[in-house]
Amino acid sequence: MSRERAMAFERAWLRVLAVLLFAYAAASLVHHAHNAEFLADYPNMPAWITRPAVYAAWLCETMLGAAGYLILRRGYPVVGLGLIAIYAALGFDAFAHYALAPAAAHTAAMNATIWLEAAAAALVFVGIAALARRR
Repeated sequence: MSRERAMAFERAWLRVLAVLLFAYAAASLVHHAHNAEFLADYPNMPAWITRPAVYAAWLCETMLGAAGYLILRRGYPVVGLGLIAIYAALGFDAFAHYALAPAAAHTAAMNATIWLEAAAAALVFVGIAALARRR
């Protein structure tokens, strides 16, 4: 593959990754907002988890992903992709709800937001893999 073509491929995947990160951030916000607003309805949630803490967790996680993307764009692929990978891995933490109670104990909306966040995180890993493979 020519250098020009390789650079075009990488630019395209950077754009795809940006879209995937935005979609994941939105899906994560949907899950976190549902969790925060219906915290009392989620089965077996620890008492120390509060509504503001749930929103703060989302904000901190999202800032990690945004920082990773900016660092990647600045020319530090190992650090940038590493931070984005950590951010995406946090999306699978949504499944921790099932450690507290089985899926059947959650409402359809709860299950939908949990799986939406995890699926969006998995797609971010696809973008990371495509960029890492090219490097």
